[in-house]
Order: sequence, then structure tokens, then C-alpha cells
Amino acid sequence: MIQRRLRQGEQAGVETELNGGTLVCDPSGILFSPGESLLVVSDLHLEKGAAFARRGMMLPPYDTAATLALLESAIRRYEPRRVVCLGDSFHDRHGAAFMPAIYREALNALMKGRDWIWIVGNHDPEPPALLGGETTEEAAIGPWLLRHEPTPHPRAGEIAGHLHPVAKVSGNGRSVRGACFATDGTRMVMPSFGVTTGGLNVLDRAFAGLFAPECAKAYVIGVSRIYPIPFTALCAR
Repeated sequence: MIQRRLRQGEQAGVETELNGGTLVCDPSGILFSPGESLLVVSDLHLEKGAAFARRGMMLPPYDTAATLALLESAIRRYEPRRVVCLGDSFHDRHGAAFMPAIYREALNALMKGRDWIWIVGNHDPEPPALLGGETTEEAAIGPWLLRHEPTPHPRAGEIAGHLHPVAKVSGNGRSVRGACFATDGTRMVMPSFGVTTGGLNVLDRAFAGLFAPECAKAYVIGVSRIYPIPFTALCAR
């Protein structure tokens, strides 16, 4: 999986306008603002394997290493001055404190020399232990408001995560499902970045009312490029 994700991250991103500002939807799953030198990433869910192990459920213990490798690749590609993590950066409130030193050192290396903002999420509602950066509920940067959960009412410029959007397209007797950036040009919900996170179809009722139907579009991450597809051309199942 990580090799596939790294190959995706080598492809060109797609520019889009959001609330009057320009953003690049990158195939790695991050957003980048050239004007603000801002990189946004959502739902890393670091230490998910360790969190499950503490509850007696076994997952492969390599999720943190793989997710950090992908994040490092994206950061080295864009060299942003500022990074915002849109919540659920750790899978539970103990993830940062219990994270092995080798991973903490790798994360600190990525944070060095950059403004780093942790948005609190439902999985990690407290500042991450033993790590720097600023922790806040939401952050206003340029024409955007960055937070973890999308608000249920219209909110111009909002960029959120939490819902892990994916889109499904069918044609020629087959279907393809992929993570996506969901937007109507006014607000956006970002895909989850962590390697062990699942996804929720953008046509699910959890997304109802978030986007103007006539403008709603999924920027679907494919193997070789990003595909902008209107919600009206997507499949619910």
C-alpha cells in the first residue's frame, strides 16, 4: 500500500478555487496553498495499531511508520512554512505520549522550522504530549477556516476532515472506489491520510446538506491522476 501511495504522491496535483483562494489537491491526500505556503493534512490516526493493541485487538504495528513516511514525502515536495493537521492526528488521547521515540523524533524533524498547528479532533481532544506546535479548535488562515468536523450549516471557506470521504464510479461493467476531496467551491471535506483509515461514500446521508448539489464535486485520487467528478455522476453503492 505505501508504495502505491508514494507513487500517487509523485503525480501532479489539481488546482481548485475555494472561497476565492487557490488550493492544490495533491494525490498524496494533502492540500497545499502556494500563496500561504500552507500544507493541510487530515486524520493521520497515528498509533492506531498501538491503540487497538491496548484494547486487545491486533493490527499490523507499522501504521505510524508508513503514515509518517508518506507525510514526509509530501512535506519535502512542497516545503511549506506552515502545516495544519485537521484533527484525529492520533488515534486516541494516549497516542502521542506512548509513541515510540523513533517516531517522535521523525515527527519533530518534520516540524522543525515550521509553524505547526494541531486542530483537536474527536479521537485526540487534548494537545499531543511531548510535542511542540500550537493546539486549537479551529484556525482562520487566508479565506479559509480549518477545523476537524464540518459544521452542519453552510459555512463559507470551511476546510474540514472527520468524514473520510470516498467516491465510487461505475462504467463499462466495473466500478472504482477511491478517496477524494469533496467540495462545492465554497467549503471542502478532505480525505483521511492515515494508512489504516477507512472511508465513507460522499453520497452517504452524513454529507447531506454540506454542499450545494449543483456544484458538488469529488476530486477522486486515482493511481496516475486526480479525477474531478460531479456528485451526480457518482454511485451510492
